This record gives sequence, C-alpha cells and structure tokens, in this order.
Amino acid sequence: MYYRIIRNDIRRNKAVTLTTMLFVAAAALLVALAAILVVNLVGALDTLMTRAKTPHFMQMHAGELDQDRMATFVAQNDAIAAFQVLEFLNVDGAQLVFPTRSLAGSMQDNGFAVQGEHFDYLLDLDGNIIQVADGELYVPLTYMQDGTARVGDTVRVAGHTFIVAGPLRDSQMQPMLSSSKRFLVSTNDFAALKPFGNVEYLIEFRLHDMDGLGAFASAYTAAGLEANGPTLTYPLFRLVNGLSDGLMIAVILLLSALVLAIAFLCIRFTLLAKIEDDYREIGVMKAIGLRVGDIKQIYLASYAALAAAGCLLGLGLSLVFHDPLLANIRLYMGASANAALAPLLGMISVLLVFLAILMYVQHVLNRFRQISPAEAMRFGGAQEQSSGGKYFRLSVNKLLGVNLFLGMKDVLARKTLYATMLTVLVLATFMTIVPQNLYHTIAAKSFITYMGVGNSDLRLDLQQTDNISGKAADIAAVMEHDDAIARFGVLTTKTFHARLADGAEQPLLVELGDHTLFPLTYAAGRAPVADDEIALSVLNADDLGLTVGAVLPVLIAGQERALTVCGIYSDVTNGGKTAKAAFTDADAATMWSVISAELVDPSLVDATVAAYADQFTFAKVTGLEGYITQTYGATIRAIGQAALVAAGVALTLSVLITLLFMRMLVAKDRYAIAVMKAFGFTNADIQAQYLARSVCILSIGIVLGTLLANTLGEALAGAVIGSFGATSFAFVINPWLAYLLSPLLMGVATLGATIAGVWDAGQISIAEHIKE
Repeated sequence: MYYRIIRNDIRRNKAVTLTTMLFVAAAALLVALAAILVVNLVGALDTLMTRAKTPHFMQMHAGELDQDRMATFVAQNDAIAAFQVLEFLNVDGAQLVFPTRSLAGSMQDNGFAVQGEHFDYLLDLDGNIIQVADGELYVPLTYMQDGTARVGDTVRVAGHTFIVAGPLRDSQMQPMLSSSKRFLVSTNDFAALKPFGNVEYLIEFRLHDMDGLGAFASAYTAAGLEANGPTLTYPLFRLVNGLSDGLMIAVILLLSALVLAIAFLCIRFTLLAKIEDDYREIGVMKAIGLRVGDIKQIYLASYAALAAAGCLLGLGLSLVFHDPLLANIRLYMGASANAALAPLLGMISVLLVFLAILMYVQHVLNRFRQISPAEAMRFGGAQEQSSGGKYFRLSVNKLLGVNLFLGMKDVLARKTLYATMLTVLVLATFMTIVPQNLYHTIAAKSFITYMGVGNSDLRLDLQQTDNISGKAADIAAVMEHDDAIARFGVLTTKTFHARLADGAEQPLLVELGDHTLFPLTYAAGRAPVADDEIALSVLNADDLGLTVGAVLPVLIAGQERALTVCGIYSDVTNGGKTAKAAFTDADAATMWSVISAELVDPSLVDATVAAYADQFTFAKVTGLEGYITQTYGATIRAIGQAALVAAGVALTLSVLITLLFMRMLVAKDRYAIAVMKAFGFTNADIQAQYLARSVCILSIGIVLGTLLANTLGEALAGAVIGSFGATSFAFVINPWLAYLLSPLLMGVATLGATIAGVWDAGQISIAEHIKE
C-alpha cells in the first residue's frame, strides 16, 4: 500500500518531490563531506608526523653550539627519548638557479640538509624515508607544485650541479606559513656546499611522554642552553600543517549547518504545501474515522522515501566530490590511516540527518490534530485569522499603489506564515556574505597586521649574513635619499632573557625599533614607545602569565631592567613567541633585521623591489603583497573557492524555497484570488501583489542577514581566524560585493522565482473556488 501511495504521490507532485529531494541531498552532501574531510585530515596528519617522527621540541640556534654541555643535559634528563642536532645550511636564494627561475625573490629561508639520523625524516610521496645519492637534490613539494622544479631538472647551486630526483615531504617546514624550506642532499654534497652558506642548528628532542612537553621546555630554559632562535613544538607543527585545509573544512562545516537548517525549513514548506493541496482529502479521512496516527503514517512514508533517496544521493555525491577536495591533503601529507573509516563516518552522519528529518516531519504532521473535518470539506483549506495590519488601511494610503499596499498588508496580517521564508532568506544572506567577508579579510593587505607584520609597501629581510646591523644601516642611508620612499623603519631582532617569578631565566626574542611607523593590530594595549615598555605576543603573554600593565624583568646589557607590558599582539612568525620594545642595545648580537618602507607611488612597487634586489643582493626584497602570497596564498585561495561555493548554494536554495513558498501561497489563497478576480483584479494585478510580498520579505531578510553576518558572522569567523593565530579580529568588507552585488543577485533570483511561482495564479476559476 505504501509503495502505491509513494508512487502516486511522486507522479502527482514531480516538482515538489524533486525539490525536496535536492534539499535533503544538499544537506547530506555537505555533512558527509565535512565528516570525510575531517577524518582524512586528522588521519593524514597523524600518518605524516608519525612516519617522519616529527620532533616534540625543537630549538633553532644561530651561533656556536656547546656539544658537551648539551650532551650532559640529555644524559641527566630522563624525559628525553631521542636527541639529535641537525645542521640547516641557509643559502642565498639567488644561488639556487632552476631552469625556470632562481629563488632570488623568495621570502623563504631556503637551505640544505641531510637526512635525520634518528628522527625528523624527510619523506618521498610514498611516505618512505628518502635515501639520497651524491649529485641528487630532493626539492620541497611546494616548489614542485608551483612549477619551479621538475624531476630531472638540472639545478645550479653556488657553482655545483644537481639533478632533481623528486619532491620531499617535510613535517616541519612544508607549510608556506613556515619561513624555512629544506632541500635534501647527500652528506658529501652538504660538505661541499657548506662554505657557501650559513649554518643554523636544529636542536631536536623527542620525549617519552608528550604531556611533559611544558615541563621539558622549562627545564631546557633553566639549563641555559643555546636558544638564539625560535622555539617550536609538536602541537605548533601540527597546527601549521593542517591550517589551510582545516580552514576550508571549517567553512564547509559552517555551510553544512546553515544548509541543514534551510533544508528543514524547505521540508516544512513542501510539507505545508502538500497539506494545503490535500486539505479536503485529510478532512474526509478524518471524517470517515481514520486516526491521526494512520494519516500521519501515509505522509511519513512518502517523506521517509524522499529523505532516504535524498540522503543516498547526497552520500553518493560526497563519495564522488571528496576526491578533488582531498587531493591537496593527499599530496602534502599522504594517505590517511583512517581512510577506511571516512566513508563509514560519512554514512553515519547522513543517517543522523535522515533520522533528524523523520523526527522533524513527525513534528510538523502533528498539525493534523488541528484540522476540522467540517471546515476542510467546506472550504478546502484552513481559514486564517489576520493577526496584524489592522491600522494599515487602504483608505488612509496616499503613497502606495493598490497592489503594493495589499501585498504589504498581507505580510503584516500573516506574519507567522511569512516568518519561515524570512528565516530562509536571512540564512541565505548570512551564508553568502560571511565567507565573502572572511575571504576579503584574509586577502586584504591590512590582515597582515594581525599576523605580527606591519602594513607597508616594501619589505627587506636581512638574516644569515655577516654584519647585519651595518648592512641595514647602508640600506637605510640609501632610502633616506630615495625620493620614491615616503617613509621607512628598521626593526632589529635580538635575544634577551626574561626573569621569571621563580627566579629562572627564559630567552626572549625582542624586536627593537620604532613600532609606531608600521603598527600591528593589538589585541590589547598599544605599541611600545618608551624605553621601559615592552609588548608581548599572545603566546608569550600566555606562557609568562602576563597582561597589559604587568611588569617583566629583562636582562639588558648584564643589568636587570623592569619593563611594563604595554600591549599584546598576535604573531605567527618565529614560532609565535616574540616581543617588541623601543629601547636600544648595542651589546646583544643581531639575529635578523627587517626594513619596511612606504612608497610615494605604490604602483611602483615592482620596479622598486627589482632595483633594491639588484643593489642589495644580501637582502630578501619583496612587496608586501608578494610576502602575503608566499606566506598564506594557499589559504586565501581555499577560502575564496569556499566563498564561491557558498554563494552558489545560497542563491540556489533561495530560488527553490521562494518558488515553493509562492506555490504554497497560491494554493492557500485560491479563495482570496477568486474573490479578487470577481471584483475585477487582473492577472497582472495579482502577480504584482505577490511580487510586493516577495520584495517586502526579501528586503527585510537581506537587512537582517547582513546585520547578522557582521555581528555573529564576524564572531564565528574570528573563532576560525583565532586558530590561524590572529586575535582582535574585524572584518574587512568589500562594500560593492557585500552590499550591492550579492543582494542584487539574490533579489533578481528571488523575484524571478516569485514570478515563476505565481505565473498561473490567474488560472484559478472563480466559480470553483468561491463558496458561500
């Protein structure tokens, strides 16, 4: 019996059936995709870092290394499971010449390394530890992907020739957010290249128990061991590796939640429209004695079949579409150990969607109890009571035309009925604007100020070279007399030691200079301006347990000086643990220096970059946009693609829901339409009234959705960006896109759906639908 009911129902309502199934399929598709991607990302990360044996604690150090003191510390610390010191040979990018280009303009610290002896292995694309032969060069996967290198290419490095043997996966330095990239060579080739670069030590540890990582870091600091460079830990490696794909998955999760909410509202629309069409039949069934539960089972069977078909379609599509989305994860991290569980979790998530739909349909069908058999058989539809618009009268209307007035009055009189469509349009607007705003925020130049870098036109980095301070002064002297430079600032990073509350000392990377020229966005407080002030990165402030106004003792030139914390800022550079101060110091060694400049004519950035790169070959010279692209361009592209998908889904759902809603309204208003036609209203008048209702709801929905996107949406995006390392987040909005183009597209699509939905309203027969 149920089979015949379902078959006949599909035949009679092909459009409604197809639309409902598409709603369910869209929700199931996104939910399943999110589940599959999360499982694969987590599993691939675990696989990569397990096979590579990523260090749990790594201290980068530039300078002399006391091997005996380090060996003593290792022998006395029972928490250490394995220890090694690797050399990273930093070579000027101009000396790495590929057939397509050199790496002269790269912001990365490109260097050479040999394979780790005990852990921190560099892997091939099959996940195996690479065994490199003399004359071979394994290239970071990033450079293979962007076309810089291909297998078999001949590469010239400081007069030496290498053959590209293949790409490598690096669990530490692979992401673009990492400022360094390792090229793998043999031990003999490394020794031959050593005179042409500067060695930086990677002091690496693996622990017996990761829970003791914090205690171990404190012990390392307390021992006063080498720490002239950033400190990096396993959780940070994991975060940076999964960040780009994780942000894409976060956007998909947001979309899946919104689409699921809209899907429930759409199901409500279609179900109410069906109930409206079958109103008289339902009354007859109740009149002949059928129980409400029996009637509900008939409708529940139909919607269970539709939900099952939609969920299966969504699950099938997720199994088709997840491969392109997983391509980046598989390429950079390899296959997930949990790959077999991903489809199962996708199926479970779709099953939960199916059960939720059944429960929701059961809830909506409870309105059968309110249907009066006598009213249903007499009128063929529910007789609504107006709940508003009493003071909105045609007799006092001076501005609005009759059709526009009647359309708006109907919205006011039946607010509950229109609330569902309004909710859908609000959610669709939210879904369109939030991903767009997130994309434009990350892509904006000003976003770099949330990441620990000032907003400028030109940036020169000096490191891994001799006499950094002298060379920075030479560049500054040239800029001083360069008419193309509007202003510039020099920031120099040195290592000091902070005195902790228990008397222990902790290394502190402090950037010295004028931080008001190209300021960061501070989560709290402001930039340091006085000699006794210091600003801390969020990670440093949390680690030290300090807030704005606290006092931090710092050893400067052998003397302890009390510095007041004046600000806290976000930073993803150098392990995220940095500080900024305005005092001067001539004793501490300079680790690196950054020169930022603003041009009189920003359009001359490329020419200025080329000129300074030619003149100062020891510096990395780039425009800030180039720096942004090289640092997190992949993340920007992923969010941009997600924003386009979100806008497309939102527009599609808006069209479908508007079409269904207007069809439902026409079915519900058959009697009212017949009366208006009897009074002389034309088909065009009736369509104009429905257009007026749609415009009214659309206008309110867009306004509310935009307000919600810029409040709740900004908070949700801020939580996502917080995992990216940025705090004190605020949207950078493209007003033409967010406030003009997107509402215009939604308005055109919705009005088009309205016209299609009410096109045959004039075909209603007066004689058939007017009753006594």
